[in-house]
Amino acid sequence: MRTAPARGRQTAWTFDTGGASDESARPQFSDAEVTRKMEVQVEQLTPVLVEYSISVGPDRVKKEVDKAYVDLAKRARVKGFRPGKAPREVLTQLYSGAVLNDVATRLVDETLNKALTDKNVTPLSQPKIEVKKATPSTLEFKARFEVRPVIGDLKWEGLDASKPKVAVAADDVKLAIENLRKAHATLVTPEPARAAKAGDLVTIDFTATLEGKALDSGKGVTAELGEGKLVKELEDALVGVAAGSKKDVDVAFPDNHANPALRGKKAAFSIELTEIKERRLPNLDDEFAKDCGDYATLAALEEDTRKKLEKQASDNAEQQLVTSLVAALCNANPVEAPPTLVQQQAQLTLQELRNTARRQGQQLQMTPELERQLMVDSEVKVRAGLLMAEIAQRNTITVDDKDLEKGLEELAQETGKNIARLRVEYRDQQKRQMLIGMILEDKVLDVLIAKANVKETE
Repeated sequence: MRTAPARGRQTAWTFDTGGASDESARPQFSDAEVTRKMEVQVEQLTPVLVEYSISVGPDRVKKEVDKAYVDLAKRARVKGFRPGKAPREVLTQLYSGAVLNDVATRLVDETLNKALTDKNVTPLSQPKIEVKKATPSTLEFKARFEVRPVIGDLKWEGLDASKPKVAVAADDVKLAIENLRKAHATLVTPEPARAAKAGDLVTIDFTATLEGKALDSGKGVTAELGEGKLVKELEDALVGVAAGSKKDVDVAFPDNHANPALRGKKAAFSIELTEIKERRLPNLDDEFAKDCGDYATLAALEEDTRKKLEKQASDNAEQQLVTSLVAALCNANPVEAPPTLVQQQAQLTLQELRNTARRQGQQLQMTPELERQLMVDSEVKVRAGLLMAEIAQRNTITVDDKDLEKGLEELAQETGKNIARLRVEYRDQQKRQMLIGMILEDKVLDVLIAKANVKETE
């Protein structure tokens, strides 16, 4: 299977569309009887919003009301009457509202589900019910809900897409090896003592004020000068400062800062540089290669590094191709995305972002810009999912047991999990359906790529 970032895993067909009621809760009527005793009018309000107007025949309503009072008479305890002996007139005076509400609720559920079954419609959202009229002999109601859009002409062959060329230069390998040296470096205090310079790992204590009020503070904060962890004004101010020295610097916040309260304002930082460390890099030789893994020589390390960079470049190129192709598919087929699916996709993506931030020891900060971009991206994903599901259906693209087994094997390679454990784990229906969606998406993307006009770019 493709790598997870390339395929946008949560596509529209993997969602639980919900909206139907439990079969066991329905009153037991024959389909013919239900159909005969109701009228249904369907109005397509938008490509993804439908309204059903349903009228239930008086005979059907009266029969249900009579049955409800018979059942009520057996249970009701009415003062002055023995159990089960209270007359209908008395029960009507006491319980008419509750009986009518109960009958209407059951009939709405029964008739709406029958209407949906007859028309082979699955709501994407919980139907919003509006009872227009409810009497002992009449029931009229409207049900409004979202549906998948009907896709007519579908343009998916010959789409224009771009893919960057996969190329790894000698300098790329050299840079990767240098990063490995930095990772294996030892941190030492410069001797003789000197001022901080770019590349040093510094430790600082600081306080920050804004308009005379405390804004932030920290102790033992470490950062590599030139790495960009600190704002540029702070890094520039620390270059040339000796350990044990203090320095004051002003930091201007940009007009588009994530925190609206800081936009366009200036904070005063008071910094004390408490420690300077420099990296002592290992020699670039065969011994260094052995420290990096199962490599006998430096040449073997360099060759393996090149292969890894080529694999990474190939994955990135495929991801960009898929992104380009999905954008072309959506542009060629401007279908409307159901808001319910967009909201579900946004929640899934948001959870993924939060999990990623948590793994990196950070906390996701929601901003209006991020929220807006999240909804835009989610709408594109849903539209792409709807279109790819339609392509799969029209081209009879399916997933069989061999595909599932292959998918589990690839998951085992990606995650390092035991294949037997994964087989047990993916017996869960929800996980199994998600895996099927992933594999089906890959198959559709393969078909799209095979039929696309792919242009390689530098």
